[in-house]
Amino acid sequence: MTMSTEMASHSQILVEEKSSVRILTLNRPRQLNALSSNMISRLLQLFRAYEEDPSVTLVILKGQGRAFCAGGDLRPLLSYVIQGKWRLGAAFFADQYTLNYVLATYSKAQVSILNGIVMGAGAGVSIHGRFRIATENTVFAMPETAIGIFPDVGASYFLSRLPGFFGEYVGLTGARLDGAEMLACGLATHFVPSTRLTALEADLCTVGSSDPSFASKILDAYTERPNVKQNSAYHRLDIIDRCFSRRTVEDIISALEREFTQIPDDWISSTTQALKKASPSSLKISLRSIREGRLQGVGHCLIREYRMVCHVMKGDLSKDIVEGCRAILVDKDKNPKWEPRRLEDINDRMVDQYFERLEGLEDLKFPPRNNLRASSIAAKL
Repeated sequence: MTMSTEMASHSQILVEEKSSVRILTLNRPRQLNALSSNMISRLLQLFRAYEEDPSVTLVILKGQGRAFCAGGDLRPLLSYVIQGKWRLGAAFFADQYTLNYVLATYSKAQVSILNGIVMGAGAGVSIHGRFRIATENTVFAMPETAIGIFPDVGASYFLSRLPGFFGEYVGLTGARLDGAEMLACGLATHFVPSTRLTALEADLCTVGSSDPSFASKILDAYTERPNVKQNSAYHRLDIIDRCFSRRTVEDIISALEREFTQIPDDWISSTTQALKKASPSSLKISLRSIREGRLQGVGHCLIREYRMVCHVMKGDLSKDIVEGCRAILVDKDKNPKWEPRRLEDINDRMVDQYFERLEGLEDLKFPPRNNLRASSIAAKL
């Protein structure tokens, strides 16, 4: 790391030391705290150092401004794809997934304060941690299928563990959830009104033990159980389970359309339209990824997702990431021209290729961990 990149990473991750607690603040508010390569490297360095330091008992992670973290910084990744430098993109994801794995197996209590936008990579640095605090300002989404990617950062692990087939719904449609919905489905562990966050943080800074039960008692004293809004998708779990349990994306869409003929419902219509607008390739690989994730530990999920993202970055199977980023992030015409254009043009063999290791590229290998839960162990693919 050069002097300038080191300075950038230090200014983009603010560090406060309060007794035995460390508070890390993602500090790119104008970019909604999108994670850069430097930020990921710095977070990995800090979390590893705190885990080894006996004087640190608790780590708090939060974001500056109106976002916790709106995702990864896609612009440099997009330029790597266009320039054919996909291995640089692969290195970015290798670091990011290693950070996700370290957080999923972290031995000390970690509290993420999600007071704003939490999307994509932002979920990766929070949902794997022990405590996730939602507020009335929280907006969660995994919007990857709309830009030609797939829910990664271990999403195939945590989405597949949501009630019923709610994870398939969230992962395929990119649906936005508020704080109450996050708490209800388990993505958040607590809900605290934003006006009480300063007091909560002050109380958490008195934690003198790395035993998570001490932080848990403080969080429990602040948490509330807000009502899930009446029009929430979470109240439609029966329809979601009937439709999103289907074997293929085509079957899911057909099931939704049949539901609509029986109960004309704006939610069913908008859900169907979200699927039809997304990248067909992304939908197919995302569904399979979440389904496989149900039976795998988080390490296994991240290793598989690394294979998948390397294919996406290389662009040998599809260039939908370039087209999706153009339509949604660059030109903003919201009219991507996907290729292949139709779900029925993508057969099982085409999907299989995303899950195969790229020739000449090793599978992701994680650092040894002392806090391996059974569900976290990375099995061989």
